[in-house]
Amino acid sequence: MKTISTKSIGILGTGSCLPEKVLSNSDLEQMVETSNEWILKRTGISERRILRDDEPAYKLGIEAAIRALDNANLQAGDIDLIILATETPDFMTPSSSCIVQGAIGAVNATAFDINAACTGFIYGLVTAQQFIANGMFKHALIIGCEGLSKIIDWKDRNTCVLFGDGAGAVVLGEVEEGSGILNSFLGSDGTAGMNITIPNLYLDIAEKEKRVNGKLNSIWMDGTEVFKFAVKAMSSATVKVLEDLGMSVEDLDYIFPHQANTRIIDGAIKKLGVSDEKLHYIIQKYGNISSASIPVALDEANRAGKFKKGDKMVLVGFGGGLTWGSIAVKWAK
Repeated sequence: MKTISTKSIGILGTGSCLPEKVLSNSDLEQMVETSNEWILKRTGISERRILRDDEPAYKLGIEAAIRALDNANLQAGDIDLIILATETPDFMTPSSSCIVQGAIGAVNATAFDINAACTGFIYGLVTAQQFIANGMFKHALIIGCEGLSKIIDWKDRNTCVLFGDGAGAVVLGEVEEGSGILNSFLGSDGTAGMNITIPNLYLDIAEKEKRVNGKLNSIWMDGTEVFKFAVKAMSSATVKVLEDLGMSVEDLDYIFPHQANTRIIDGAIKKLGVSDEKLHYIIQKYGNISSASIPVALDEANRAGKFKKGDKMVLVGFGGGLTWGSIAVKWAK
């Protein structure tokens, strides 16, 4: 499906927060049978940020939200809607979004969580855009917040080297006409959903057999199938969201993909025929932080002064579900 809004709605501010604890490839060499060279070759990751055992992921979401509000020059009371994307909530209830709402004092906001795995931030941004476009809300806070280290099997070298923790956030609202979100595209394929699984309240025999080390609530994925899906999804979603606007990748100043693996990104940009100079890489220092990867990368680029008014970019995500999606943006600030 795709959406094209007649009201100009864009990003007013960005924020992010990463845990202080760093887990390097050298650290992983002491924990599991792997090597720095093996990890770098297969993933491009040198280190990742990890929550302490006594530290909840929602604290990262709170700080990212506060920083995004500050960057947007808004107060918590100005926010009407909070959407938090996560596949690793600290509680099933209360939702992480409600925890953030209470912590920052967003007393006027409706709050709910969504789970579209690594595509969650894209789904959240599109959902918030619709609420603002129809006049129900004025300002929305969209957060990607993950504590993936808590669902890792640290004996499984195929997954434990990939993931990290973190949170990123943006504030969405009306912007100058012709700027902001220009178009969006969402997709899902539940028939292939079991290629990435994180059990919760139910675990069948097949899922138990996948987790040979006994950690039954850990993440599992079919790496080969996910790789093929991700390269295709990233490239096709980027092309699709631009085609509807009569644009091509040559018109873009930046592409912000979900960063799961440098080989996936390299494969996709090769298919697209673009230079990696249009990308802002964070995977080497943070790993795969799922729904937080795009907003964290956006915030880093924004605070580094990379953007100028009128810059055109595509945000594109892909992940469990299976899900994928893309958003074309003209920077409004």
